[in-house]
Order: sequence, then C-alpha cells, then structure tokens
Amino acid sequence: MLSKILSAATIGIESKPIEIEVDITNGLPNIVIVGLPDTAIRESRDRVKSAIKNSQFEYPSQKITINLAPCDIKKEGPCFDLPIAIGILAASGQVNFEKLKEFVFLGELALNGRIRPIKGALPIAMSLKDSDKKLILPEENAREAGIVDGLNVYPANNLTSVCDFLDNKGSIAPVSFKKEALLEKQETCDLDFSDVKGQLLSKRAMEIAAAGSHNLIMIGPPGSGKTMLAKRLPGIMPDMTLKEALETTKIHSVLGLIPARGSILKTRPFRTPHHTASDVSLVGGGAMPKPGEVSLAHNGVLFMDELPEFHRNVLEALRQPLEDGYVTISRINSVVRFPSQFMLVCAMNPCPCHLN
Repeated sequence: MLSKILSAATIGIESKPIEIEVDITNGLPNIVIVGLPDTAIRESRDRVKSAIKNSQFEYPSQKITINLAPCDIKKEGPCFDLPIAIGILAASGQVNFEKLKEFVFLGELALNGRIRPIKGALPIAMSLKDSDKKLILPEENAREAGIVDGLNVYPANNLTSVCDFLDNKGSIAPVSFKKEALLEKQETCDLDFSDVKGQLLSKRAMEIAAAGSHNLIMIGPPGSGKTMLAKRLPGIMPDMTLKEALETTKIHSVLGLIPARGSILKTRPFRTPHHTASDVSLVGGGAMPKPGEVSLAHNGVLFMDELPEFHRNVLEALRQPLEDGYVTISRINSVVRFPSQFMLVCAMNPCPCHLN
C-alpha cells in the first residue's frame, strides 16, 4: 500500500516542501530510502523501527520503499523521522489516511517514540503561513513556530499521541503567540553600559556609533577596557523592530540556536569569533550552505578582538558583506543568500614600535 506524507526542509534559511512517499510491498523485510538522503536520514530506518515497536505498533515485515521528493534536492537532518514513521503506519493500515493531507509533519524520534526538537522550525512555519496546511512538530519548537500568524501549530510529545490525534482518539491543542506581545517584554542585557566607570571619551564614541550604526575600531594597550566596552554595546543600541526580530530569529533557528521552548529573539545578537576562525566560518558556506558569523550577527554586533591576528583572507572576505548587506553562496545545485547587516566593532593593541 502507498501513503504520502507532507514535510519540509530548509535550504539556507528558506523552506522547501518535501513529499514523503512510503510503499509497502511483498518481499524480504527491508527498508530503502531514496531521494538524496544524508547519513542522518539513512540512519532513521533504525530509529523509526524501534520507535514504532516501542510505541506498541506493529512494524511491517515486508519490503518498505521510502522516496523523498523532489529527488534533485539533497536532504539532511533527522527532522523526517516522524513523517517517515507516520507514513509506514499509514501504509500498513494502522493510521487513518483521511487527515494526513491536512498536516505537515516534522520531528526527530527517540527509540522510545518520544519526539525530539529540530532545527529550522521558524522558516518552515513562515513558509506555511499562506497555505491551508497545519503543522505538527516537537513541543520544544512550538513557541518558535507559533509566532507565525494564521498557522495552526500542534505540539507533540511522542509518536503515540500523534497517531491517536490522527485517528480521532485523542486531542492536541494548537498553540499561538502574539509577536507584538512577546516584543513588548524586552529582555535586558546581562552586561550594562552604566557599569563602566570613567572612559568618558570612549563611551561617547560608542554612543555615537550605536546611534548611527557606525563601524568602530578601538586601539589601546591590553587591559584598557576595549572588550568590556564592546560587550556592553548591544545594551545601548535601539530595540529591534518586529521585522528585525523575525529575520534574526530565522537565521538562528536554522542552526538550532534558539533555546529550548524559546520563541523570538528580543535582544540584538553579539558575536565574537576567535581570531583563528576561517573565512567559511565567518561568511558561511559548506557543502550544504549554512550561515556564518556575519549572518548570525545580522541586526547586531560582530566583534573582532585582536584584529591583526585574523588571517588576511578572513578580513578580505568581510568586504562584500559590509558593502552589500548580504552574503551569496554559490553551489552547483543552488545559490543561497544570507542577510548580513551588522555593526562591525574591532579591537587591537598598538603597534609595539609606538610603545618604545
């Protein structure tokens, strides 16, 4: 029997719909996953098998073929565990077919059937805003996805509760949050600018830079307070608008940097890469392109301490993100764009010859 389950994947910071087809036929017991899956998805066969058995369902002793469509997009991550398990149960007649087409499923499965959190819940939820689909995803991601207006988000704890909900044997209450209400309660920075004593000229320069979002470089001997001032800079910058908060949260969501049961980021990000960082880690990239530090600092501050210690190619890579406000990563199969509008703050020690 054949079943079709809807899911989604993130490419860069955008979402792509994925249709999971599960076909169960007579033959030697085996499970085959096709459609350019990565190692995490290929290993899902073992997680799904144990989760189904430990959730008191019957795992089919037949040949199972799973297709992730479209087949020309490489898929990665364990977020397809839940839709694959639902597809197997539906194809084997253990779950009702009728409600499947209404939902998009996301979630990683533990061996006992518990649903673990995933990365990229917010971009996927935003892509479903204007559709008629509903979203079932892990409970830890519910606040993150629930800030999208007009989308019904159903948080799930385990495979059994999802199956009971689809069979009308149980209920799952949808969640929703008002973005405006979340932003009204602005979080205060742990490091307060008022803690700095003295340094009047430096503090004045920081205030002017924060007011106009100007880049800044501080030169002074070790221990003079350069890093201390830089860490307190986000606290005097203007509060993020709703649009800026959503853009920033979207980037952090793709890399799984949203705290458990977290929602929208309320404070401007502060990123401080080590001087041994590579150009790829700074601007983004990889076989499956991911955002770098300049994108994680979007709408916030990128602090580069010990500036002369960074490699030249790393500093040259900053030129285009600073000028254009975005990073374009080109690969054979795709071109991905990451936003990178940040305030660059650098610190360095004086040249030794000036100290003689």
